[in-house]
Amino acid sequence: MEKITLIISGMHCASCAGNIEGALKKTKGVISAHVNFAMEKAYIDFEPQTLQVKELLSAVEKAGYKASLPEEQSFDKEKALREKEVKSLKIRFIVAITLAGILMYVAMGHCVGLIVHQCIMENMALVQFILATLVLACGYQFFTRGFRTVVKSRSANMDTLVALGVGSAYLYSLFVSITLWLGNTTFSSNDLYYEVAAFLIAFILLGKYLEAITKRKTSEAIKRLWNLRPKTAIAIRDGAEAEIPVDDLVVGDIVIIKPGERIPVDGKVIEGYSSVDESVVTGESIPVEKNIGDTVISGAINKSGAFKFKATRVGKETTLAQIIRLVEEAQASKAPIQEFADKIAAVFVPAVLIIAVASFFIWILLGKSFIFALAIFITVLIIACPCTLGLATPTAVMVGTGKAAENGIIIKNAASLQIAHEVTTVIFDKTGTLTIGKPQVTDIVCRGGSRTAPTESEIVQLAASLEKMSEHPLADAIVGVAQAKGISLVDIQQFEVFPGKGVAGKSADSQLLLGNRSLMRDKNIDIAHVESDLQRLECEGKTVMLLAQDTKLIGLIAVRDTLKEFSKAALDKLKAMGKEVIMLTGDNRRTAEAIAGELGVDKVIAEVLPKDKVDQIKELQKQGVKIAFVGDGINDAPALSQADLGIAIGSGTDVAIEAGDIILIKDDLRDVVMALDLSRYAMRKIKQNLFFSFFYNSLGIPVAAGLLYPFTGFLLNPMVAGTAMAFSSVSVVTNSLLMRRYRRRI
Repeated sequence: MEKITLIISGMHCASCAGNIEGALKKTKGVISAHVNFAMEKAYIDFEPQTLQVKELLSAVEKAGYKASLPEEQSFDKEKALREKEVKSLKIRFIVAITLAGILMYVAMGHCVGLIVHQCIMENMALVQFILATLVLACGYQFFTRGFRTVVKSRSANMDTLVALGVGSAYLYSLFVSITLWLGNTTFSSNDLYYEVAAFLIAFILLGKYLEAITKRKTSEAIKRLWNLRPKTAIAIRDGAEAEIPVDDLVVGDIVIIKPGERIPVDGKVIEGYSSVDESVVTGESIPVEKNIGDTVISGAINKSGAFKFKATRVGKETTLAQIIRLVEEAQASKAPIQEFADKIAAVFVPAVLIIAVASFFIWILLGKSFIFALAIFITVLIIACPCTLGLATPTAVMVGTGKAAENGIIIKNAASLQIAHEVTTVIFDKTGTLTIGKPQVTDIVCRGGSRTAPTESEIVQLAASLEKMSEHPLADAIVGVAQAKGISLVDIQQFEVFPGKGVAGKSADSQLLLGNRSLMRDKNIDIAHVESDLQRLECEGKTVMLLAQDTKLIGLIAVRDTLKEFSKAALDKLKAMGKEVIMLTGDNRRTAEAIAGELGVDKVIAEVLPKDKVDQIKELQKQGVKIAFVGDGINDAPALSQADLGIAIGSGTDVAIEAGDIILIKDDLRDVVMALDLSRYAMRKIKQNLFFSFFYNSLGIPVAAGLLYPFTGFLLNPMVAGTAMAFSSVSVVTNSLLMRRYRRRI
């Protein structure tokens, strides 16, 4: 299976997107297809052995639209095309509204006492025909696209409604004009509807112009991310400095960065020292000091000193490129709440056509004139707006995920954005999530075994010799103490790991064990004589490792991990939001409860092996709670996958490999709060948009059909209907854009 993205042009409503999706899904070899109306792109999974890309392009074109392949680094080109569309709509609207204004003066001026030249009065029908035809020419695409869609895909869209509504007024007026030119006195110039047709086109063009502007703003987060990427870089080639395009950089290139410059690709500092502002990528406002061996991120700004670094990731592999890709994928995805709107949009246009035709004949049967019924028919077609259905969800998703990305939070898809809103319980891993993950040795307790009681140095030597072969976070702390004290390590044979319990190995003639109570219990090591020490240290929130030589316990090593700076503030805020907070850890219960007490955690699940974390989450899910699990994204991958929402603490440079539905680029738990809060805000906007869309169409169409006329005598003017339709989709997008004003609450 392969994935491909196509740029789609010619879409004007949700029905258009549905038509294209339908055409693609009917194509043999297409596995799935999703068309994003707001982004004007199609995302397709297909079988390359069955289907060629040109056949996908052809399928879109047969449906009445145009498709093209996105070029490499094509954001600038896409931006130029959008700017061209906005400019074209602006010019066409100005011309259309100017001509429509003149037409209104010609048609109605004499009725209100304005001076109209006698020559115009004598050729009223001809002058109105010419002006109206010029206005309709400004909106010719409504007619070509509307009828082409009907012919090619046997379906209708918003353009079809506009073409039928405006075309009916225009053709009726043309019929009246011909009768007048032939000398028939049955009609007069007062029976012409040219000004209605002209103003409808002008208002609809205005709506499309404003919609294009507001839609363009929804993708500004992506634009800002792309702008972080410099065009050129200074690299050392053939022993000399050379300014080259960033796209020409390869892994291993030595790049020179001067103060004030943006870092073009990811790399590792090999010479120099500086302070780097990574806020544009991670959201962290404080500059980060960079020394030799430290990593640098593409898009970051060098604040002070100059330095050289070796490129480690270029092109699509850089952190910035990965972030952009993840944000684009999120913006292209569909939230589950959109499915209902899609079902409505699929039958919307045909339903409106049926209502319009039925309204026309009902009023004829009720004895109203042809002109009256025609006005009803036109108004129903014009006021209907399937655009709002297509824009309600994706625009809010685009702005919400973009806002999150600006703050160093990557929401991978729209479904995650919706699920985050539903979370009731947040489970945190302890080590590396709530704590820094770099524990320090705090206590060394010696206890005599079968031999002479060992010294502290001997305890450290044996423990560090075992741990130097381990990848456990606590291992570094013990090995670090040995290095600091200058203690030489001994060789270990038959090294063995007991996941969640400890390690074992053989040194000289001795069998060594280092681990927790569970390991000692499994190996029948008596620890009763150190129970008081264990309880004392554990109640202080320390993790205690027991060291046994042969079959005797010879010492204890206690370590304490430091809480992250904002852990407690983040958990307090989550509880204030009504979320249950749980800590899940492999530590013993006393240690876990001591740390939980400092943090104010609601519930502690301790002494859980890594493989059993998933089972604990499943048990909680059976109780009907929606769970978000927060972990490091690698060791906790199974738990992140099992949870309803996985939130991975990212490293800032390993975005692509992080597990989870949401990635926190910087190591700040306050971003968990922001992610959930932003999700709530985005879902509120989506619901507001959908409510307005359904309310507008549910109220507007019956009123346009004349529902109020028998009771109040009120009849909606077609031009008012056109104005309402033009601004309905603009209001939905504008409501989504208000999310850009969101500010973190902690």
